[in-house]
Amino acid sequence: MLTFHSELTKRRRALTELDGGQLVTPYECPERVDLVLARVLESGLGEVREPVEHGLAPVLAIHDRGYVEFLERCWADWVAAGRQGEAIAWIWPTRTMPGHVIPQHIDGRLGHYALGADTSICEGTFEAAMASKDIALSAVDHVLATGEPAFGLCRPPGHHAATDQFGGYCFFNNAAIAAQRALEAGRSRVAVLDVDFHHGNGTQEIFYARDDVLFLSLHGDPLHCFPHFLGHADETGEGAGEGFTVNYPMAPGTGYAAWVEALEAAKARILEAGCELLVVSLGVDAFEHDPISAFTLSSDDFTDVGRRLGRLGLPTVFLLEGGYAVEEIGLNAVNVLSGFEQP
Repeated sequence: MLTFHSELTKRRRALTELDGGQLVTPYECPERVDLVLARVLESGLGEVREPVEHGLAPVLAIHDRGYVEFLERCWADWVAAGRQGEAIAWIWPTRTMPGHVIPQHIDGRLGHYALGADTSICEGTFEAAMASKDIALSAVDHVLATGEPAFGLCRPPGHHAATDQFGGYCFFNNAAIAAQRALEAGRSRVAVLDVDFHHGNGTQEIFYARDDVLFLSLHGDPLHCFPHFLGHADETGEGAGEGFTVNYPMAPGTGYAAWVEALEAAKARILEAGCELLVVSLGVDAFEHDPISAFTLSSDDFTDVGRRLGRLGLPTVFLLEGGYAVEEIGLNAVNVLSGFEQP
């Protein structure tokens, strides 16, 4: 399986994350890329290639222009305002302050475009996000051209990024950008299967009213788990998209036997919908030792996940999302990919 990777993804090296009332070193770190890449090379998975630059047009096919321009300028505007440290939102539009007008001050714009206070913006964030979406696009272009599977070693991840909001370490929605690319290349319907422990709220929001993308997510119940405010089973799409969002929320502590039942149900829905290409938002934070998740999948379970996805028989692109048990992230991600290629 071909892997796409760029050292530019490591230009984002954030120092601060708000977690449990403390500012800590972010769980999402550049070392994740090194560990996954090392495992790709050790396992003999296949060739590693640099992505092709694709510019902003594919981003603007998914994301609001004002939001993209904000991300591009945010760090410079933060520094120009004389701020120390990293850019972190601390005030938001709320039910009592709906925020119909976007503020000019950097604090207000941060609040307008941020999902929460977990994700800081630092120097290099925009450049890393651009490289990450180029990886996703190069991977899906390879699948479209050859029918062979590909792995995009994306960083930052993308599935929490909505049309005009960042959060959960995500800035551009790599899976949504890749799915849109496949549609523009002539595929009539694409499935985005999100197996990250955390619900892909951004991907759901982007495609919620559309029937050309089937979005399915296996995740921790938002009653207990981030992002808390989206991902319930009764969220099934609206308008033309009714029935094309499928959520499988599961309780903390869920093990593989119950998890894989949801996976098989999702696979059946993908086949029923006649999807012509599969984008897998490959989060491996369902792992039993992940520090910010609450499922109990083992490393061997991830190999079985890959085998089961391979049986769908669809052209497939895998894009890295979460996974924060850093020592095992390479093993678990590559186990999925190796399993996919097993007979």
